[in-house]
Amino acid sequence: MRKLKTVSDIRAFFHQYEMPTYFVSATPFNLQGMDEWVRDFTFINLIDCFDGRHPAVFVPPEKPHAVFESIEQINNYLLRHEAVVDLIKRKAPKGRGPRGNVVFLFFDEETEAICKELKLNICFPSAKLRQRMDDKLVTTRIANEAGVKSVPHALASVDGWDRLRKLAKKHRLGDELVVQTAFGDSGQTTFFISSEKDYDKYAEQIEAEKEVKVMKRVRCRGSALEACVTRHGTLVGPLMTELVGFKELTPYKGGWCGNEVVTDAFPQRVRDHARRSAFKIGEALRKRRYRGYFELDFLIDLDSDEVYLGEMNPRITGASSMTNLAAFAHADAPLFLFHLLEYSKAPYDLDVQALNERWSRPSVIDSWSQLVIKHTGQDIERITSAPPSGVWELHDDGEVSFVREQSHRRTVTRENRAFWLRIAGENDWFYKGAELGILVTRGRLMTKNFRLTKRAKQWITGIRGEYGTGRSNAARRAEVQERAEVAGFKFL
Repeated sequence: MRKLKTVSDIRAFFHQYEMPTYFVSATPFNLQGMDEWVRDFTFINLIDCFDGRHPAVFVPPEKPHAVFESIEQINNYLLRHEAVVDLIKRKAPKGRGPRGNVVFLFFDEETEAICKELKLNICFPSAKLRQRMDDKLVTTRIANEAGVKSVPHALASVDGWDRLRKLAKKHRLGDELVVQTAFGDSGQTTFFISSEKDYDKYAEQIEAEKEVKVMKRVRCRGSALEACVTRHGTLVGPLMTELVGFKELTPYKGGWCGNEVVTDAFPQRVRDHARRSAFKIGEALRKRRYRGYFELDFLIDLDSDEVYLGEMNPRITGASSMTNLAAFAHADAPLFLFHLLEYSKAPYDLDVQALNERWSRPSVIDSWSQLVIKHTGQDIERITSAPPSGVWELHDDGEVSFVREQSHRRTVTRENRAFWLRIAGENDWFYKGAELGILVTRGRLMTKNFRLTKRAKQWITGIRGEYGTGRSNAARRAEVQERAEVAGFKFL
């Protein structure tokens, strides 16, 4: 095969790529739009976010299954589904080679065994290596090795309140603490503790762990950055803001609920520091034979201006849809395309330094935001109507209306319009933490002080008001307004 020497060569390679590539997950959210870049890219999903109208989405007929407790179980169910197996066999290239490439958000050793049977190449490091790198305590140790600062902390076992206080005193962590377990999702295993009463709420989860991370609580701004380890070095994407713990969006205090890609959210010094840190960690991962995509969370201390590493996710994440939508991705290529390239076996050259320098320029970053909207109430109700995926418009009076069906986010060209990816639909259920969907729009949805803007609040209330539970939409909207005011903001 001819060596690929330029970004244009790489783009052309994937536009002509004959190997089928599959993203198997509950929804297409994380890699939305990748079908525009890779020939024969198919989303195999559990949830039909587009009601059968997306040409690259395949949702097999539902069949009886146990209650899913993880994304890995969803993926294994999908890969064993006879309709999915038929699709893979039907699209397979002729010959005795692999039937296709496959990527996941999460997978386990059972997934690896199924893919081996199906003759699918998993385009990620092994589940065993990924799980080790996903450990927050391992991440902290890798950062220490790479010379990247974490929030002042201690890594230790905790068997009671007294032990926690002794650790805090020994390491000068203060009275306001944050405790994290090795593994967890969207803030559900991040505990904020300032008293014995607080500790007692989470004692069972904390004491069940062999080791936890005990951190000083800092006043900070959250940020996220994605990167990709290649054989030629680590490529680094733009630094994004993170929306965390907004009561209007998530019931979890430390829960992630969105991102913004904007140039002026952080000073240049902070952006440069985060990019250098990401490169260092990527090179440390490369030494451990890790290749491909990963994401880092950074915390900017408002009191000291220090930039700390928060955690690492050795995979695609909820922020990936933003990274691969930014202007640099369309000027050159999405970051995830370089991940696929690394696993394609195609020979290529890549000037990592030149790309990183170009991608650090404000001129290659346009302004996008996304809100991940969850059900924040305690009630359990069946959904009788739901807003369809597509383009929506926000009117001057705060009302929202459906404009048209659409599967491409870049068709949103102004800030009073947004792309809505519906996840919870008709006949699904409201329950605490249920994901309703993701809203993507141009411009910022947070103020410079990292509070939700009036526009963000209107979008949240408007979309929530489009959900029905057997009551009228007006009654539902009134309930949403009441909850919004209780949560701490005035409906506008």
